[in-house]
Amino acid sequence: MLNQDIMREASRLTRSGQLVEATALLQRMLRGATAPAAKSGGAAVITPARLEPPTIDVKATRVAERERHPAQAMPTQATPAQAHKPPRAFIDAIPGLGLRGPIGRAPAMRDIAPEGTQFVAGNFANAAGRRSYKLFSPSRAEDKPLPLVVMLHGCTQSPDDFAAGTRMNFLAEEQSCFVVYPEQPSGANQAKCWNWFRAGDQQRGGGEPSLIAGITRQIMREHAIDPKRVYVCGLSAGGAAAAIMAATYPDLYAAAGIHSGLACGAARDLPSALLAMRQGGKADSTVDGRPAVPTIVFHGDRDTTVHPDNSDRIVAQSTGATRHTSSVVRGRMPGGHAYTRTILCDPSGQVTSEHWAIHGAGHAWSGGSPAGSYTDPRGPDATREMLRFFLVHSRGS
Repeated sequence: MLNQDIMREASRLTRSGQLVEATALLQRMLRGATAPAAKSGGAAVITPARLEPPTIDVKATRVAERERHPAQAMPTQATPAQAHKPPRAFIDAIPGLGLRGPIGRAPAMRDIAPEGTQFVAGNFANAAGRRSYKLFSPSRAEDKPLPLVVMLHGCTQSPDDFAAGTRMNFLAEEQSCFVVYPEQPSGANQAKCWNWFRAGDQQRGGGEPSLIAGITRQIMREHAIDPKRVYVCGLSAGGAAAAIMAATYPDLYAAAGIHSGLACGAARDLPSALLAMRQGGKADSTVDGRPAVPTIVFHGDRDTTVHPDNSDRIVAQSTGATRHTSSVVRGRMPGGHAYTRTILCDPSGQVTSEHWAIHGAGHAWSGGSPAGSYTDPRGPDATREMLRFFLVHSRGS
């Protein structure tokens, strides 16, 4: 079966609600297995493959498709083997490289925020739905409004887990910043992934972008936030969501940080999402003409979950058509990973983008704490470097 035939068959299976089968077929193609599947009663019989990436969740997509097309015939009932296959089979810990997968317990408060600070829950709702969040408030009151960082967690993570793994609250206390962590519930995506691969969640004013922007604006109304120093960043599916926020709300965010993510518009559905994750997706050309948001990107060059080429697409999208000069810095963490840092400057000399390629690293937050999931303590400190990058950029400067 040729690749184009496989794509057509995967699209047919997706439309009919057979997301597990479509995923397995696409993964066979990406691994080079192009032999036709055995037939039974005119339908392809495909053994479901384990979906490594904790970046999308096929079962949640199927629910969304049912809601979007209520008149459409329901998909055929799953076989017993599929019915008993738990969702976690699709989001197992990432293999290899000795990286930490999901932690089995909630992190302690001492690992989430410094003593004497606040980390409290809140809620936001609009026409697109409702989301909870956790807000970090620094201990030191300032005479002037403070910066705000919006943190978008990866699949299977929670605000507490993401805060513990990145240690963003500890650095925000040093720099006197607010930090908000919107939470993706399992009701929106069974793996708690942000739905970056759905067209309806890549647009300004609707879907999940409107919820994230709404949380951002709610915090800005309720606290002393500098509207020119509001930033967004995320990991994996959260990184892809952060890229969408930067592309669709350049009037709200002054800079973005994307770790192991994908560019806005890299995918529009499940088949294109899997291809983008395995081979690198194209950036959405529809964001051309909008103001570019300065962006710092981290990506491990041994990431087998989201292809490292996606980081180049993010940088290209964030710089737009403006000509840039570049400089390259290479280094190595003591006892840890080597890295290549590429810095892009616009004609005025302003740094508009940084790309950190972490050599030998996989799909995990560089320099993160073992107290959280999907972290690699051997890398350069992505949290510190992102916050440094953010605070030298203000919207409209």
